Amino acid sequence: MSFIIREAKKEDVQSVLNLITELAIFEKEPDAVEITVEDLLNDGFCENPKFKLFVAEEINTIIGIALFYERYSTWKGKTIHLEDLIVTQSRQKIGAGKALYTAVLKYAYDHNFNRVAWEVIDWNTNAINFYKSTGATYLNDWSVVQMNKENLAKFIENN
Repeated sequence: MSFIIREAKKEDVQSVLNLITELAIFEKEPDAVEITVEDLLNDGFCENPKFKLFVAEEINTIIGIALFYERYSTWKGKTIHLEDLIVTQSRQKIGAGKALYTAVLKYAYDHNFNRVAWEVIDWNTNAINFYKSTGATYLNDWSVVQMNKENLAKFIENN
């Protein structure tokens, strides 16, 4: 293994944002990333961090990330949401994605979480097949629903 998995440090944040942007381009939404380095620093490296972050590092370069956070399920209790698992395109297929995924699952197991959940875009068959191969359940009947900041403001103003 030519890389290590570790918890992220403040110095990693620019590389983390670069990977987030790379994922947005891959998912055909190149202009969707609104967060900044400052947002990541303020939200992830504060007294009460909003997320945890593992990185895959190879020769002093961040080649992948797994960003996740706690949430609570009314059915299952303590749950982790894996927001993004990203490995830079040039370093895919070396096992970094699986190692990051394993690190998140081990964290959940070690901290007694009852479930880990995430979304995967429906055309990313490589990811879907990988997740299924690990024992994850792919829920065909569920859809993701979101309310962006603009529509949230409109709703509140009108209600």
